[in-house]
Amino acid sequence: MVLSERLDNAIQKLYVAFHNDTLIPECSKQCAVGNICDNTDSWKHLTDIHGSSQLNYVGLVHQRLGRKFYGYSPIELLKIETIFLKGCGFSIPYNHKTKKPIKTTSKDILFDGLCAVISYLCELDDVDNVMDYSKLFEFENTSKNKV
Repeated sequence: MVLSERLDNAIQKLYVAFHNDTLIPECSKQCAVGNICDNTDSWKHLTDIHGSSQLNYVGLVHQRLGRKFYGYSPIELLKIETIFLKGCGFSIPYNHKTKKPIKTTSKDILFDGLCAVISYLCELDDVDNVMDYSKLFEFENTSKNKV
């Protein structure tokens, strides 16, 4: 399967962050989008609320100008973050009063968020979900001794 450069880069960055314990949902530099954007938080200026998929004025200007950040449009970045937070069990938009998991950096919780994000990234690039392992178990039984 051939992946686009932006998808390949995003998956690599998220994979490294997950395994290096630098994938942190509550930190705008170390969340899913923060990692995709090379651990910068400049993306957070595209919206007024972390976890919102609503562009603010700055975000709208960049979106209308067709700007891309690490290969993704402003609205795509906000959607990625929203999916990640929801996948990790956060209520969105995120603030200090909203529901969140007890252990926000638990590998199980982060893996759920990571799977949701990668599924969306694959959908954006119109490729099969690279996290879908069900095809590994598909086979055709050609044996003559069928039970």
